[in-house]
Amino acid sequence: MQRQAVPLSQSEKCIVGTGLEGQAALDSGALAIAEHEGEIIYTDTDKILLSGNGDTLRIPLVMYQRSNKNTCMHQKPQVQRGKCIKKGQILAYGAATVGGELALGKNVLVAYMPWEGYNFEDAVLISERLVYEDIYTSFHIRKYEIQINQGSERVTNEIPHLEVHLLRNLDKNGIVMLGSWVETGDILVGKLTPQMVKESSYAPEDRLLRTILGMRVYTSKETCLKLPIGGRGRVIDVRWVQSSKTDETEKTESIRVYILQKREIKVGDKVAGRHGNKGIISKILPRQDMPYLQDGRPVDMVFNPLGVPSRMNVGQIFESSLGLAGGLLDRHYRIAPFDERYEQEASRKLVFSELYEASKQTVNPWIFEPESPGKSRIFDGRTGDPFEQPVIIGKPYILKLIHQVDDKIHGRSSGRYSRLTQQPLKGRAKKGDNGARQEVLGTIIFGGRIPTPEDAPESFRLFVRELRSLALELNHFLVSEKTFQLNRKEA
Repeated sequence: MQRQAVPLSQSEKCIVGTGLEGQAALDSGALAIAEHEGEIIYTDTDKILLSGNGDTLRIPLVMYQRSNKNTCMHQKPQVQRGKCIKKGQILAYGAATVGGELALGKNVLVAYMPWEGYNFEDAVLISERLVYEDIYTSFHIRKYEIQINQGSERVTNEIPHLEVHLLRNLDKNGIVMLGSWVETGDILVGKLTPQMVKESSYAPEDRLLRTILGMRVYTSKETCLKLPIGGRGRVIDVRWVQSSKTDETEKTESIRVYILQKREIKVGDKVAGRHGNKGIISKILPRQDMPYLQDGRPVDMVFNPLGVPSRMNVGQIFESSLGLAGGLLDRHYRIAPFDERYEQEASRKLVFSELYEASKQTVNPWIFEPESPGKSRIFDGRTGDPFEQPVIIGKPYILKLIHQVDDKIHGRSSGRYSRLTQQPLKGRAKKGDNGARQEVLGTIIFGGRIPTPEDAPESFRLFVRELRSLALELNHFLVSEKTFQLNRKEA
């Protein structure tokens, strides 16, 4: 699950960890490490100069580069000018690293309880605080590319029959300017492709001149690179790449435009813990409507408690309770797996002792109640009434995953059709969808009767017509069960 996590804009170390976070960060290659000891003589946002052994070593830093998952990779220098460092010391933190440790998620306040059915079947209810305070905000870089034939096609900002506001971000060469804010439908690269005009479309006088002068008349077709539906963001880089082909007639170029997107967490995004407890955001509640603790703090997330016992990943409960104690005591815990080898019930004893100490130091006896340790009585944010049963609350480490609704949401009013069956294509990648599925769903919702097909499907009719074009006749008819049995007896 951590493999699918997205680096956040404000990373945070986990309160409860395994002790391997530092090694994982080193092995990831996201950190800038000093190759030898020396003194820092210059530091900047894109490079660090290290002097040692009579040489000056230039260490370049990664600045807003795109990863294979379309996430943003960025390094921040952590050393100051004039500081002496040792070999192997960290010079710059990378994406999803804090203090030299892997930091992929956030420690958020979680309650395990049902809430009006909004966390049914692994759905997750979250507070609007996670949106407004950019708790789970991430940056993504999308690449858009267009091929250009050097011989005939040309890049220009003079595109006929297009509205002016679509071309507002193009420079004099017809390429979008750095730093421009682009929305869906905006032109990123203006391109014209020559197209021959049919003979019949000429006026008689034009046809005569063409015959006398022997000229071929071309018209230009607009083949611009446009920002697709759902795309919006800031242009951070434009690259003009030439092909390595030696043949001048087939020489092509490609223009790549990189756009940075800022994405807050929203309904439909996927979140997960480190125990396989994943879920989809189903509703974002105002913070005053979220359940709140006895000290008045509203929780940030509400998980379904039925997702724990059947999957037998009870470790998330230990992590949650220990994270609550660590947040109150300002401590971090690094616990190796299989700690039961040290002592029977070692995990339970550690969690309960830390909760008891947190309740003593903060003078909040509700943090550790002997009759229900780990649980606390919380209140409904809408009415102020306490819930019937005590609820497990805690601070687990929750990740935001790469499966985001912006990449998956899809709808169709008109679009592409299959050439063979003349039916709408399905799927977001093919720019299509199947309308019959939506009709059946709407009928079910309104309690109607699902219509049964009365005739052969249109795809079969098309297949028959295509066979007829090949001089093949396919006859089809319905055979009743009674007729079929009579034919069997006669045989």
